[in-house]
Amino acid sequence: MTFGLYITHPQVRIDADVPVPQWGLSDIGRARAEQAAQADWAGKLRRIVSSDEVKAIETAELLAAAAGVPVEILHGTHENDRSATGFLPPPQFEEAADWFFAYPDQSFKGWERAVDAQARIVSAVSTLLDGHDAELPIAFVGHGGVGTLLKCHLQGQAISRRHDQPGGGGNLFCLSLANRTVSCDWTPFEKWQGI
Repeated sequence: MTFGLYITHPQVRIDADVPVPQWGLSDIGRARAEQAAQADWAGKLRRIVSSDEVKAIETAELLAAAAGVPVEILHGTHENDRSATGFLPPPQFEEAADWFFAYPDQSFKGWERAVDAQARIVSAVSTLLDGHDAELPIAFVGHGGVGTLLKCHLQGQAISRRHDQPGGGGNLFCLSLANRTVSCDWTPFEKWQGI
């Protein structure tokens, strides 16, 4: 089975004075991504596609260096737009994220709705895969929220946070490129053993 991966960026350097899309990886996040890049599966990747947010690009660049391929930016794969509320401290953010998933047809204080974010990520990934050689392993590097929405779609599940990644980042799920079915659940990316 030729595999595709959806990979979420690991831990970031939180800075309330910097817009969230411009946050970069923390030292812990970078170390985890470097460890993942040493895994056998990373060297097998033939395409690495990233959202245009800094933390995703930094993660993708580490994997791309191991694979010897360039990073491609895929617009429309960014995290759900939360700019309406600005920075939320972690406890308030978790409450907001719970609400986002629980009421997917509604907007949390001006946030992009979950149904709209899902339609956006599914369209971007599907369009790219429609033109991708299914014999070439590929990784999409992005974000937990939209990654969960994509995973819900691929599994035919209703939007729910119970499908969200554990541990707050640096996880992946695997899919078969032949039929676009999820073949492994969220796994810390430095621990995944490949297929």
